[in-house]
Amino acid sequence: MKSWSERDLKYIWHPCSQMKDYETLPPIVIDHGKGLYLYDVEGNRYADVISSWWCNLLGHCNPQINNAVKSQIDELEHVIFANFSNKKAIELCEKLAEIIPEGLCKFNFSDNGSAAIECALKMSFQYHQQCGNTDKKRFITLTDAYHGETIGALSVGGVDLYSQIYKPILLDVARIQAPDCFRCPYNKSRDNCNCECFENAENVFKQFGDEACAMIVEPLLQGSAGMKIYPPLYLKKLRALCDEYNVILIADEIATGFGRTGKMFAFEHAGVSPDIMCLSKGLTGGYMPMALTITTQKIYDAFYADYNSGKAFMHSHTYSGNPLACAAANAVLDILNGGTVLANACKNAIYFNRIIKEKFAGVKNVGEIRSIGLINAIELVKNPITKEAFDPKLRVGYQIYKKALKKGVLLRPLGDVIYFNPPLIIEPKDMDFVTDVAKKCMLDVLDF
Repeated sequence: MKSWSERDLKYIWHPCSQMKDYETLPPIVIDHGKGLYLYDVEGNRYADVISSWWCNLLGHCNPQINNAVKSQIDELEHVIFANFSNKKAIELCEKLAEIIPEGLCKFNFSDNGSAAIECALKMSFQYHQQCGNTDKKRFITLTDAYHGETIGALSVGGVDLYSQIYKPILLDVARIQAPDCFRCPYNKSRDNCNCECFENAENVFKQFGDEACAMIVEPLLQGSAGMKIYPPLYLKKLRALCDEYNVILIADEIATGFGRTGKMFAFEHAGVSPDIMCLSKGLTGGYMPMALTITTQKIYDAFYADYNSGKAFMHSHTYSGNPLACAAANAVLDILNGGTVLANACKNAIYFNRIIKEKFAGVKNVGEIRSIGLINAIELVKNPITKEAFDPKLRVGYQIYKKALKKGVLLRPLGDVIYFNPPLIIEPKDMDFVTDVAKKCMLDVLDF
């Protein structure tokens, strides 16, 4: 009988993969998971320090979330969300309303992060059209951004790995040179600068602000760009600039929400609120596909009219408000609000960052170590003095990833950025293990 890997490759086209790589690194078929760890069909164990694409918030097979989904499945699995609702969706909105940034109060459900972004883009465009601002048809975004992989989401993204081939069919957006604190052209540090780079945003708004309907941003952390971290002051300045030009500010908190940055939402670090916020990933703890686009009463009111006015937001998803996903999300919020998970995560984050700096600071090709909350990133470069990157053809990060798998750690780097984005429940002993393995594999690969 063929192995599970062989059976997989006969049928499955895996995401974000060059399938030819699977000739030498076949798919690892997971049998079960518990807490930080995954166990494959061969009995091997892997520490999941990337939270299975950043969504596994509270560990695999969390008993409280398990029970919530099991209980719900015997009551209601799904119901149309147009003119119908369900108790779990209502309860979820009530719980979130207590913790989201001030001013956000209306919830639009979808089934994945990219869909939430598409919803936000369409919502902001239609809002301005219905308010008489018919010249506002353009979106503003940061370079190096990642907002998903549907056409609209790719358009406001800026990572060529995902979007280059599709550029002929993407929307024409205005791009602000994103903050790059590692290679700061102003020779400043993210810890003490005045965001001098914000002049790039001011210049783009001067040119395109009057015709822009929305600005979309990953708050504080540009994830897929290599876990690039920038100061909260940048968001404060961006909030003021959007207000000046009557531009809707969209916060893509899909990767940064629910404690990832040390606060419940990244925008809290800046003390300001967006006009629209998109959530997914950690929302259900990685259990079920679900996303939310949350907005203000002001934006909602622009769509509220008699049906024949044509102002309704005609945007829908079959699985909007799915009760099973909402049950999982409710359990996630109960855990976060009713215990010490966030407090422990913040305390452990200090230890995690300290040991990473101690272990990796002396490695010859480490260009920068950066952290926010439990997220830690190590950018590897050919020359730390000039900050020259490795030739991408060497695939240095990928070589480290393959070695780490053999030692029981799932890293999956972003290019040559090795990062840790673990579940909030990770403990110091696990941090010691994964950093020891990562350093050993890094030194093995860099010894050339």
